Amino acid sequence: MKNEDYPLDPRRRRLHEVIFEADTRAGRLFDTVLIITILSSVLVVVLESVADVKARFGGILVPLEWFFTILFTVEYGLRLYSVSSPRRYATSFFGVVDLLAVVPSYLSIVIPGAQSLLVIRILRLLRIFRVFKLAAYLDESRELWAAIRASSRKVLVFLFVVVTIVVIVGTLMHVVEGPTRGFTSVPLSIYWAIVTLTTVGYGDIVPSTTFGKFLSSLLMLTGYAIIAVPTGIVSAEMTRVARERISTQACTRCGAEGHEHDARFCRRCGGSL
Repeated sequence: MKNEDYPLDPRRRRLHEVIFEADTRAGRLFDTVLIITILSSVLVVVLESVADVKARFGGILVPLEWFFTILFTVEYGLRLYSVSSPRRYATSFFGVVDLLAVVPSYLSIVIPGAQSLLVIRILRLLRIFRVFKLAAYLDESRELWAAIRASSRKVLVFLFVVVTIVVIVGTLMHVVEGPTRGFTSVPLSIYWAIVTLTTVGYGDIVPSTTFGKFLSSLLMLTGYAIIAVPTGIVSAEMTRVARERISTQACTRCGAEGHEHDARFCRRCGGSL
């Protein structure tokens, strides 16, 4: 046992089951109430950003926002208390999200407007897959994440090729069109190349020479040709990811979820499940 690990007594183990597990009635009720609370808090943040609504109901929305912040702060503390390794949970994905769900409110004391960042609480709704035992969605999300990680190098190579294309074409357009036609610098010309390649086409800068239009046409056709490349790369990797059953069990040590159905140890910290 490492120094940062603390054995769970029966009370903390029971608290862990309620907060992290969705297999018991109490745990399911806790997570359902939590989801409703998260949705309500995000709604409050969104409404507060509307000037007319804030002017009329600011006296209600601001206290509600702090009420949710204090509530989530207490919940975060209980989550740290109910795992045997608080440090591991605090540095996990959900641990960081849970912390970021309360930090903006306290930050708004010194930085006005920072409370708008509280919409990050919506990320906490990812737990809904576990709460309602949507194991199929857990499987799909695991496969998607595995495919993205497996294809990351190929996607990076693809992005390098795209960057090379827009730099070359952007530089050529700066030389061909020149400052008098809006292409005043190489960075601005590269911006035009990115907008054109992605088929966005703002139209704020347009070529007027014959060769410039020819380059634009080639770049637009290239954009249509490569737009499906990242999708194809990820899709190909997804076909290689084997389907494995995922359980709703959370590690009592670090709080990690998404384990295989027959797993005996945590995939993140190695703790016993």
